[in-house]
Order: sequence, then structure tokens, then C-alpha cells
Amino acid sequence: MFGECHAHIIMDGKNYKAAVSLHRDGVKDGPIREHFEAWQQAGVTFVRDGGDALGVSARAREIAPEYGIDYRSPIFAIHKKGHYGGIVGHAFRDRQEYRELVQRARREGADFIKIMISGLMEFDRFGVLNEEGLSAEEIREMIEFAHDRGMKVMAHGNGDGPARAAVEAGLDTLEHGDYLEQDTLDMLAESHTIWVPTLAPTGNLLGCGRYPDEQVEQILRRQMRCVRYVFEKGGRLGLGSDAGAYLVPHGQGLLDEYAWMKQAVGPENVPELDRRLEESEEWIKKEMKR
Repeated sequence: MFGECHAHIIMDGKNYKAAVSLHRDGVKDGPIREHFEAWQQAGVTFVRDGGDALGVSARAREIAPEYGIDYRSPIFAIHKKGHYGGIVGHAFRDRQEYRELVQRARREGADFIKIMISGLMEFDRFGVLNEEGLSAEEIREMIEFAHDRGMKVMAHGNGDGPARAAVEAGLDTLEHGDYLEQDTLDMLAESHTIWVPTLAPTGNLLGCGRYPDEQVEQILRRQMRCVRYVFEKGGRLGLGSDAGAYLVPHGQGLLDEYAWMKQAVGPENVPELDRRLEESEEWIKKEMKR
């Protein structure tokens, strides 16, 4: 079984506000253990988390060996104040505060740095994000500073501009990456950046009634075409479901993600897909650690 290269153990796949509230007065081991049990039952032995602001993923890393799981965490994600990211980490207002947060993450034992460079998709409106994201210069400086401190970087990024800037700056792994244009896809395919396209959070919405299926379908099919394009260009792909997101349960979410990925590249290409996913996971295991 492949590892889960993008998860949020603080979330439960049902109601993130309720899940987060469980830990407001202190981290609770019970929900953490439930999620580890789900991964264990699914045969998952490697998990890379996206971090949180309450110390849940830090505690999870302490518990993980009991379940035979190699668990990696940035401890918390880093976002610019006034932009998306408060759900998973801490904010900075200027360059100095960003650097202080990177140093704090290192002191607290982060395996890598997680940055937020854009917003989220509006699932009821194809082609729309809830914010444009950070400037290319900000993104470059964020990645370069983390790299200069010996830390690999995982970036939440949607929209062509932020993703392109991150890849140009030498980003290690790009998470989500919806709405990329062909030039950026070409650049991504030719780079060392591993793309974790997280298809399950979109695909699993189909039929749920929360958003118009025709809009969700457009978003999903576009992303799947982009995945196939990068695959055919020889790009590096990683398997991560965004586990904990709405309708993406821990354990099962990874199985769903793999099914969507296979559909994207086509059945004839599954052996090569498997090889690349395994190669990417091994790179993450080797390089994105303390």
C-alpha cells in the first residue's frame, strides 16, 4: 500500500470546525488514535501531515510508532496574515515574522516547512478561487529562506501564478495545484518538484448535494486532464488525498485518491504511475525529515 503524502490528522472528513474544537482546550489523544487505526486498517505505514495551530500533529508524531506508522509533520503551516491558512497554522505580517516562524518550526522539530501561498477553490463556481494568493517575490523569498535553513518545503498552492512562482523558486512539493496553465504544467513536468494533485477532495463531492455536480465535475475533469498531461510529460507525481478534508476520511481517502489517479492517467499507464508514486514517496521519506 502506498503512503499518505498529504493528510490533516486534526480534521475528520465530516466537519472540520467540530473536529478542531475537540482540541481547543488541549490536544485529545482519542481522535488521533481513531485516525491512526483507520490508516492501520488500510495498510498505510507512512503519513505526511500538513500541520495545525493546536499541536495535534506534533502529538500525533509521538503516538505514531505505536501503530507502526512513519509520520512526518511541519508542526504547523505558515501563512500570511489576512490570507488563507489559519485553519492549519500561524500567520506572519512581514519578512521578519516569517523567518521567526521558520526558526520556531525548526526548534519544535518540524520535518519540513509548510507554506500557504494561495486560497481555496470555490466548488460551486468553476475557475474561481477565494483569493489570488501571494506575489511571486514573496513566494520566492519564503522558499529560499527555508531552503537556506536546510528545510524542504511543502506548499499549498492553487492558481497558475502562485504555483508557477513556487516551481520557479525550487519548491519541493506542490499540493493541490488546481487551475494551472500549459506553460506552468510544462515547467512543473520538467522540474524536480513533486506534484500532489489531491483529486479526492473534488471527486468525492460528486453526488453529495453540497455543491452543483456540473461545477464539481468541471473542476475534477480539468485537474485530471492536467495530471495526465504532466504524467505524459514525465513529471513527478505524489499520492496524497488531503485526508481529513470533507468526505475524504483517513485511510479510505487514500484508496479513493489512488482510484482517481489511475482514472486520470488511464489503465494502460498504471504500472508506470505506480513506479513514479513509489519513487516520489521514497524521496519524501528520505528528504523531508528532521
